[in-house]
Amino acid sequence: MARVNVFDTTLRDGEQSPGVNLNQLEKLEIAKQLERFGVDVMEAGFPASSQGDFEGVREIARKVRGVSVTGLARAKKSDIDTAWEALKEGADPRLHVFLATSPIHMTYKLKKTPEQVIQIAEEMVRYAREKFPKVQWSAEDASRSDPEFLVRIIEKVIDAGATVINLPDTVGYTTPAEYGQLFKYISNNVRNIDKAILSAHCHDDLGMAVANTIAAIENGATQVEGTINGIGERAGNAGLEELAVALNIRKDFYPYETNLVLKEIKRTSDLVSNLTGMVVPRNKAVVGQNAFAHESGIHQDGVLKNASTYEIITPEMVGVKSNNLVMGKHSGKHAFNDKVKQLGYELSDEKLLEAFKAFKQLTDRKKEVTDDDLFTILIEIQTDSDDVKKYELKAFQVQYGSSNLPTATVSLIAPDGTKLEDASTGQGSVEALYNTLDSMIVEKIHLSDFQLNSIGRGRDALAQAKVEMTVNGLFVTGRGSSQDVLEASAKAYLNGVNRAFYHKEPIKDKVIHAQSN
Repeated sequence: MARVNVFDTTLRDGEQSPGVNLNQLEKLEIAKQLERFGVDVMEAGFPASSQGDFEGVREIARKVRGVSVTGLARAKKSDIDTAWEALKEGADPRLHVFLATSPIHMTYKLKKTPEQVIQIAEEMVRYAREKFPKVQWSAEDASRSDPEFLVRIIEKVIDAGATVINLPDTVGYTTPAEYGQLFKYISNNVRNIDKAILSAHCHDDLGMAVANTIAAIENGATQVEGTINGIGERAGNAGLEELAVALNIRKDFYPYETNLVLKEIKRTSDLVSNLTGMVVPRNKAVVGQNAFAHESGIHQDGVLKNASTYEIITPEMVGVKSNNLVMGKHSGKHAFNDKVKQLGYELSDEKLLEAFKAFKQLTDRKKEVTDDDLFTILIEIQTDSDDVKKYELKAFQVQYGSSNLPTATVSLIAPDGTKLEDASTGQGSVEALYNTLDSMIVEKIHLSDFQLNSIGRGRDALAQAKVEMTVNGLFVTGRGSSQDVLEASAKAYLNGVNRAFYHKEPIKDKVIHAQSN
């Protein structure tokens, strides 16, 4: 079996999804889970894009030691220098530098001739190799580039020190046959291709990202790039969970293997979904709620007699457990601690006590506590910073009737410790609640989106609310969970406001940018 390396870009390309706004703690939590999942390379962000991204990439490089951590850079010395400052403490630092190569991009975006583009690419890869032991160079919009030009520029950047050559289908334009042929052409015509490995990075605009990626593997690619749940720009990227399972289930046809731990798929998918607020569609391959559900009587009968009649993927393969109900009101702290470790979390003593108290409060109201419930509690506690000032919800009450105007009364503790109380009305209960919160919070807030989902099933299921908003002009997302939909909504609103404080925290170490090339 040929080995294929997996390059995960959930924290860079995935975070570019509209409405996704991860803070440093959330990025680190995803990074630790990606390490457990078994990815070979983790693209932690774009260090030069902001101080916040710089800090996030540096923290991941410092804390995650079992994966090669990389960062994105434009073909500019300043970007490369900033990336090195963020990544130099990593166990296996590498750089991902890109430059457009298609005629449309070179003409209208770069405003450069092909010869100028070759010169820039060669110079910047050589400069990057002075710092980084491994450099990946990407030909942006490779699928719409002239193959002969790609041969010329790839030979130059490999001579300059590039160790990985990425041929991205940047706009999701190509087909499997075309993309496979591109890799075959490059493999057969680049004289020094043996000094680098080929990588495939596909977008899903036409729904062919996974198929295109597999076509690249069949034609010489030994590295694949993608994201968890297929999130990313526009229609997203190739879903790594789909690629991993496809190569495993059809190993009779695809003689390729990865280092991914398949039983970590569900946990990784759930974590990314919860922290990004991007709900996985029920019919999503491999990780959707309906992936192992059977409605048709004929299908049900077949599965009962032999699961392989209609299930080619077992739930256990991807980490879906049938015996999900494991904790209750009589569960003690030791059992709870063991369960936390089983779910992949390492909490400080203070966080563990906080999580146990939240668990006990939930068992007073909910008879059966599922893994999904615990997962939701742990995410909220682990990714909540104790060092940032915040608004705290003390109490609220909403009066509502079919013939009355909804009225909400709220009691808050402000970041400076002041107790606040107020009441407002609205056309609905949530609007009344949000109008009241808005009147009490001094920050200027504009709510742009509100979503409500359930965690699990049944009338006592947890509700999870997600909001998108700007706080003093800064875009943030907020989330909150509770058995009561209004309490979940209030928590989400305040979580968004408090996250704005997190993003405004000063950067401890100054980032020094070199002059742009």
